[in-house]
Amino acid sequence: MVNEKENNEGLFTIGIVAKMVDINPQTLRIYERKGLIVPVRSDGNTRLYSRENVERIRMIVTLTRELDVNLAGVEVIMNLLERMQNLEVEFGNVIKQILERIMSEFDLDVKPEEEALIPLSKKSTKLWFNRRN
Repeated sequence: MVNEKENNEGLFTIGIVAKMVDINPQTLRIYERKGLIVPVRSDGNTRLYSRENVERIRMIVTLTRELDVNLAGVEVIMNLLERMQNLEVEFGNVIKQILERIMSEFDLDVKPEEEALIPLSKKSTKLWFNRRN
C-alpha cells in the first residue's frame, strides 16, 4: 500500500495515465491482467502508476499501435528487453572485475574518470607503456 506522501511524489491514477498516453483506462486494466504492468495500490485500493510504469505503458502502446504487435508479442519483447538490461549490468560488472584485476596485476595507480572507457591516470598509462616496451 502507498501512503499519501508517496502519492504526491510521482504516482498517477489510472485516469491521469490514460490521458497521458491516450488510451482507455480499460486497456490499462487489460495490461495489468496480462502482467505487462504492475501498478501499486493505495490504501483505498486505487491503482497508482509510477513514472517507470508510464514509460513502460508508452512502449507497449508504441509496439501495439505502430508496429502491430499483439499483447503476447509485447510480453516476449518486454521480457527480452529486461533480460538484455540484466545482461548489460552483469557484463558491466565482469568488465569492472577484469579491469580491477589488470590494474592490480600491473600495480597501476588508477584515478577513475567518469567519461573514460578504461579509467587510467597519466602516470599509470606511462607505467603501462613502459612495461610493454
